[in-house]
Amino acid sequence: MPSGRPWSRPTCGGKGSAAPSGSGPASLQKILTAESLDTALARAVTTLSEHSAEAAYAGLQGLVPGFGPSFYTKYLYFAGKTVPSATGPQPLVLDRVLARRLRSLAQAVGRETGHDPDGSIANWVWRDRNWSPHRYAVYLSFMQAAASQAAATGTWPPDASPDLLEYALFSASWK
Repeated sequence: MPSGRPWSRPTCGGKGSAAPSGSGPASLQKILTAESLDTALARAVTTLSEHSAEAAYAGLQGLVPGFGPSFYTKYLYFAGKTVPSATGPQPLVLDRVLARRLRSLAQAVGRETGHDPDGSIANWVWRDRNWSPHRYAVYLSFMQAAASQAAATGTWPPDASPDLLEYALFSASWK
């Protein structure tokens, strides 16, 4: 973060190289020029440090035009490296790519177990956007539990944090 303040304005669009419709330079310019951005980012960092990643996520919803969950979960992830969450899991990125990977995994498990044979539940839970704060909290808890479970197998680094699993899912190195 260029100025040393955890609420500094972001200067890039995120991890991926392919920008989905509605993102890219024009959207980034709209976000960066929004008058409410500095206040929203500062409030999110304070909320994260005093409450939780879920509360910080909830506090960012709808405050800055164009600054949706795919952008602000990236912001929360990096802010959380500087200012840890007071309670609960640390923030992770949740974007369309990760939601699709999780949906694919949930569909496979649903078919295997017979609990969601047509994938409709997985489609609803891991839709491409508009995740509620509750869904974000479920995602964070799931990733923390999944990383711990993976570490217990002996095939995953025993000290790996959930963000390694998030990166593996994002980069498609683990499906």
